[in-house]
Amino acid sequence: MILVEKTGLVQGTLIQRYKRFLADVRLEDGTVITAHTTNTGSMKTCWEPGDRVLLEPAANPDRKLKFTWLVVERPGGWVGVETGMPNRVVAEAARRDALPGLPGLHGVRTEVKYGSENSRIDVLALDGEGRQVFIEVKNTTLKDGAWALFPDAVTERGTKHLRELQAMVREGHRAAIALFVHRTDVDRFDAAREIDPAYAAELERAAETGVTVLPLAVRLVTRTEPGGLWSLGWELPGLLPWVPRR
Repeated sequence: MILVEKTGLVQGTLIQRYKRFLADVRLEDGTVITAHTTNTGSMKTCWEPGDRVLLEPAANPDRKLKFTWLVVERPGGWVGVETGMPNRVVAEAARRDALPGLPGLHGVRTEVKYGSENSRIDVLALDGEGRQVFIEVKNTTLKDGAWALFPDAVTERGTKHLRELQAMVREGHRAAIALFVHRTDVDRFDAAREIDPAYAAELERAAETGVTVLPLAVRLVTRTEPGGLWSLGWELPGLLPWVPRR
């Protein structure tokens, strides 16, 4: 089931990514453009010069950067680099009662303030018993062998979110951390213990507290359209196993 789809996408070849927000891409007609990159993280293992990319043309004709970089094709498959999509896809899955590991959700809202550390929850829903379900979504793209890893850099903010989720469980609500594995060339998940041991320890603590850990497998469905354009769809076929790399 395709949960979110984008059409009218443009293919290009990646030249370089730089200054966190920018990527130079050569289009099929030879034109070199600069695309906006929403992923400001390290993007380790996500790209190399020469990779094929799909770009979304800007809806606003007055925008300075006319394209946004959505996905990149690596040797093992597509990798999603647009960081707004995971929240959108997870919210849509919750609305359709199609979120792996959390069936029966309804009353879905997004970006709701909560907790004692001035946070906003990505997705807030109700379960069949009327309990609030707090869902934090993390775009997960780092790869090491068969593993998808999170985070790709030290994230004090991510650790704070785990503490907030545990607080919600202690108050009698339900909580989940959705690791949105935004690539198709891995088959298991673990925390990136070498990069951020504090986050890895907090993730294990959260699971013991009762926070549901959801390593979401993501399927990126591409199709060609008339005129050399592309469409791209997001599916959530299930969960990846959480397999420690120790």
